[in-house]
Amino acid sequence: MNVKGLNARLSGALFRGRNGHNDPPKRSKPVEVSLRRDQAVWLLAAAALTLLAHLPKLPVWVTIYCVALLVWRGWLLWNGKAAPPRWVLPPLVLGMAVCIRLDLGQFFGKTPGLIFLAALLCLKLLETRNMRDIRVVTLLCFFLQFGLFFNDQSLPAATLALVALLITLGSQVALADPSSNSRERLRTGAMLLAQGMPFMVALFVLFPRAIPPLWGISADTVAISGLSDSMSPGTISEMILSDELAFTVEFDGSRPAPADRYWRGPVLSQFDGRTWRMAVRLLGDNPEYTPSGRRFDYRIMIEPHQQHWLPALDYVAGSVEGVRFSRDFQALAQQPVSSRAQFAFSSFPDTAVGLNEYPLTLDLTRQLPKHGNPRARALAAELKAETPRQTVGRILDWFLDGGFSYTLQPPVLKENSIDFFLFETRAGFCEHFAGAFVFLARAAGVPARVVTGYQGGRINPITKAISVRQSDAHAWAEVWYAGRGWVRVDPTALIAPMRIDHGLEGALEGKLPFMLRPEYSWLRQLRDGWEAATTQWNRKVIAYDGRRQHDLLGAFGLGDMTPPKAFGAASIAIALLMAAFYGWAQFHRNDGGLDPLDRAWVRFSARLAPFGLARLSNEGPLDYAQRLAAARPADAGVLTSICTRYACLRYRQPPLRAEIDALAHTIDTFNPSCQFPVTINH
Repeated sequence: MNVKGLNARLSGALFRGRNGHNDPPKRSKPVEVSLRRDQAVWLLAAAALTLLAHLPKLPVWVTIYCVALLVWRGWLLWNGKAAPPRWVLPPLVLGMAVCIRLDLGQFFGKTPGLIFLAALLCLKLLETRNMRDIRVVTLLCFFLQFGLFFNDQSLPAATLALVALLITLGSQVALADPSSNSRERLRTGAMLLAQGMPFMVALFVLFPRAIPPLWGISADTVAISGLSDSMSPGTISEMILSDELAFTVEFDGSRPAPADRYWRGPVLSQFDGRTWRMAVRLLGDNPEYTPSGRRFDYRIMIEPHQQHWLPALDYVAGSVEGVRFSRDFQALAQQPVSSRAQFAFSSFPDTAVGLNEYPLTLDLTRQLPKHGNPRARALAAELKAETPRQTVGRILDWFLDGGFSYTLQPPVLKENSIDFFLFETRAGFCEHFAGAFVFLARAAGVPARVVTGYQGGRINPITKAISVRQSDAHAWAEVWYAGRGWVRVDPTALIAPMRIDHGLEGALEGKLPFMLRPEYSWLRQLRDGWEAATTQWNRKVIAYDGRRQHDLLGAFGLGDMTPPKAFGAASIAIALLMAAFYGWAQFHRNDGGLDPLDRAWVRFSARLAPFGLARLSNEGPLDYAQRLAAARPADAGVLTSICTRYACLRYRQPPLRAEIDALAHTIDTFNPSCQFPVTINH
């Protein structure tokens, strides 16, 4: 199928009314379309693949609704039934609108809009009767393929959208050229995609970047698993069962040892007897400390978690675009992280912080509920020493000698949870140890607080980037010493040192969830390869914002380009590409826009031209057959057969592709040099 003729054939020749004529339908009454079974399958496949990409973000009832409509339409087309009466559609549309209102509470927004478009695609496909309906279905497919990126910009989503686009283009080829086979439809669709790719790249690189990205505007709130601003027994141990990626980190140069990879998250200073929560944040644009010691430069690509906090190594230094800092040394995005985002940090883990801490902060980090956990309070009084350092040392020694065990499934804690853990179960996860330690430290008069985040991370052998997962979630403690500031204390490192040095696998070998078990290393290798591709996609495509566009254009001397200039540059690039494609098409017009049947016919005449028997420009196929038969009576049969078969196929609509291929094979295997003398007398 020649791509150049696709639009023309779509609008007329191959979409005939029931009378079979080529005349275009009247505007007042569109002529109904008689779809062949294979054409209907391609159109349904385009709609189904387009909707498939949206399924993870659609409510279950919407999925059932759309699948039912597609199955209904497929059954009608397969059995040659007409579309349902038009009065059936308004109740279906009204029912969808009512369900959207009841489920989401509104008609406006990203999610309601995409749900309604998905339903309209299926409803429009159900009522398809004419060429206008088919075009609307195709345009809805294209729009929903684009709309997918409002919800998901991942590499799998982009891949699925590309496949759906290819099938949609193939469905158009099937409608325009019914004689084409599946391979030709895919090849033509792929050719159209390839021709559009340079335009896409030019627009992506040069077009002014929206700030924030288009998919981040009016985003609907979506609950995403991860750390929160509170912690109670069992909160983090439940996250360990998730192998979901939290963020990836790429270091510039050296990277810290596994035991030093503490990715700071929410800091919890308030305790109500069971749950630790964040205190009120005091914000600033720059950290309130002087960096010193070792330095690590890195970039974090964080997955959306709908919160402000950003995971970072202790302690971030310098001003970071789009980031603010709290008095408890958290890095905070100015807006909730609702889509993948990349941040560049420099951390100095040896920096002394909090040397001049606010008295109110120190008072807050000594506070405990007035009542509850009496045994823990009594123990703290016994362990209290002359100095805070000595007190902390005695508490850690007590943990080390207390017979505690590290487990993924700790017993349920009853009332007075700290007492029950310290003196009854003595089995817990990191949040149990961190929470109990901070309670004892506060009861002994030492300022202390819980810090949650992630610890460790696995190096991808392909990209060398560190992948940190929800299963790496961790909790530790900080205590304050006069003249030294805040110091990290991790009681889990005493009970389960393998957890810190070798990750969860080292601490819980034989008790890990399925995807974390070492015997399934081949799954990890597959995941590493996929994550390597995903990392590059996120870094090169998703993170390509206005600043990175400025840096890229600056490498070509265009760094001072304003948005109007960038728009002009994009327009010029598009115009040059269009001119190049037009010139390429003119240069390669060897077949004159012929279809496969006429190309075979031209080859037949060309093979006979050296013997003086080329077809004349005003000579029809039957007249040509008579002249060939007269010139070579001995071969009149095969020559007349070729000409007659061509005439039948050319003037019968539509010709079968198998018959065209058979005629082309006969022409290509015909050897005139063996059947004609070298000299032919006219």
